[in-house]
Amino acid sequence: MNNELTGKIIGLAINVHRELGPGLLESAYEEALAYELNAAGLHFQRQQPLPVAYKGHPLNCNYQLDLIVENQVVIELKSVERLLYIHQAQLLTYLKLSKIPLGLLINFNEAVLKQGIKRLVV
Repeated sequence: MNNELTGKIIGLAINVHRELGPGLLESAYEEALAYELNAAGLHFQRQQPLPVAYKGHPLNCNYQLDLIVENQVVIELKSVERLLYIHQAQLLTYLKLSKIPLGLLINFNEAVLKQGIKRLVV
């Protein structure tokens, strides 16, 4: 499922990590990755609202997706000591609610970025 696109996104994230390294806030990595996505000519949206409903009743809870690339991949960015199960569960829920089946969970707070990347599919 779209390995070429996710491969390109991961490559751009690695570029960001090489330049900035670990230890910054998530917002810095989002800004830098948005710059790289734009430079690569990829269509993306930042901080997109994610509607949540309970039994058909819309909930006012203001969830937002960090990045959506080419309307095909949801990217959830983290800058945490280590990824936990809850981070994967969060992205899986976002994928189900957004009806976008493919997501990348990227934790920039790693010595080697590849150790902080999870590709999830619903």
